[in-house]
Amino acid sequence: MKKTIIFDFWGTLVEQGVYSPLKQVRRILGIQMEYPEFVVQLEKVMMTRPFDSLTDAFTAACASFNVNPNPQLIEELIGLWNKNWLLAKPYDDTVDVLKDLKKKYRLVLISNTDNFSVERVLDKFNLRDSFDVLFLSYQQGMIKTEPAFYEKIFEDLNASAADCMAVGDSIESDMAAAQRVGVHAVLVDRRSVREFTPKIKNLRELQWK
Repeated sequence: MKKTIIFDFWGTLVEQGVYSPLKQVRRILGIQMEYPEFVVQLEKVMMTRPFDSLTDAFTAACASFNVNPNPQLIEELIGLWNKNWLLAKPYDDTVDVLKDLKKKYRLVLISNTDNFSVERVLDKFNLRDSFDVLFLSYQQGMIKTEPAFYEKIFEDLNASAADCMAVGDSIESDMAAAQRVGVHAVLVDRRSVREFTPKIKNLRELQWK
């Protein structure tokens, strides 16, 4: 059986179209809670089930944070969200590295996402075929930091933690989540500003030792 490499999406394979859209959503909503807590709450509301529209998704988010979902606010949030995926692009190393790795490994994409963003970027850049399987939070009904998320991956792929390696750009949501279930985790730190071992500056440095 091929070993499996589990890739995060944003910040790992694809550069976001706008600066930290989640931080901008927090600012627009006027939320004062700590940022990590805000992210988890927002993702659980917006990214664990499909919505008919971004209007519905952000209306649900507003309700969760007790914010009045006035039309101007919703319009600003939708504009930000759409700009992010419309201007997003794969990093220079992404396409070639995925192509080479797929010859030897089973490639899995995981992401906390609504049903409007990540898949549009995948299709825009013909990246869908780069992966054997997609595990997207809105389809799984849970976010990737929940242990059950990885358990679902193991079950569906008939794999164990030892068969897998996780690659992501966040120590909190990628590295820690993988390590909690015993998966070897490699941090992509393109600006080399964080302390973590092992880490790489670009995908071309990725090796499975």
